Amino acid sequence: MGRPNAGKSTLTNAIIGTKIAITSNKPQTTRHIIRAVLHRPESQLVLVDTPGLHRPRTLLGERLNDLVRATWSEVDVIGLCIPANEPVGRGDRFITGELAELKATVMAVVTKTDLVDKRQLAEQLLAVSKLGEFAEVVPVSAVSGHQVDTLVDVMTGYLPESPQLYPDDMLTEDPEQVLIAEMIREAALEGVRDELPHSIAVVVEEMIPEGQLMKIYADVYVERSSQKAIVLGHQASRLKQVGITARRQIEELLGTRVYLDLHVRVAKEWQRDPNQLRKLGF
Repeated sequence: MGRPNAGKSTLTNAIIGTKIAITSNKPQTTRHIIRAVLHRPESQLVLVDTPGLHRPRTLLGERLNDLVRATWSEVDVIGLCIPANEPVGRGDRFITGELAELKATVMAVVTKTDLVDKRQLAEQLLAVSKLGEFAEVVPVSAVSGHQVDTLVDVMTGYLPESPQLYPDDMLTEDPEQVLIAEMIREAALEGVRDELPHSIAVVVEEMIPEGQLMKIYADVYVERSSQKAIVLGHQASRLKQVGITARRQIEELLGTRVYLDLHVRVAKEWQRDPNQLRKLGF
């Protein structure tokens, strides 16, 4: 866990060895609790990737924060992700203070070490170690893979013995429709800026298998008509590219050919509307 854009989802994917969580350089990309399963001969780790804990400006933000805090009681180890290339800030201190009240083992994970030199990394490790009483402080790069296995070894050392929770071939408990909606949203996030990334939501309305083809019908929601025009692009060119990008990933996920039908719809101020949030799965 950690503040927005701390590298949590990228690290989750690196640990599992395949894409489970969508990633973006936009803060607050993750909006759901993602449970990913790592299988080792001697252990099984269930990684819980959470949205970034932040100061909420909308009802959606409040609900995402509630989701994060609700997971704390169900885990044995918490890894607080702090980027190596950004100064320790007020958000990091706030989160550390909240975690200090918990019974779970808390370790600091210094992410994005590939973006700094050795001197900068040493300074950040010192700053993080002064932030709180962590069981461990582990530097890691999800991009290069440096220390990813070491991090897993360290986390495993703090886990209690228990029966195996998931079958060996299971990598996530998320339904296919949720994963597909996230892949479409990730494709829609590419190239957009300002407030638009926060205004995009995706709902998969229907999946129809037809022989070797899966037909998928999904709606992309935004909050204003002006945002709809941006997502569509000139003569729907941008939406077409979103569909091409998302379809490639979905075909890899499902192992079959995919027909993807996308429509852009306006749900006015949905981030602040409890009825709209419920409809969109929040």
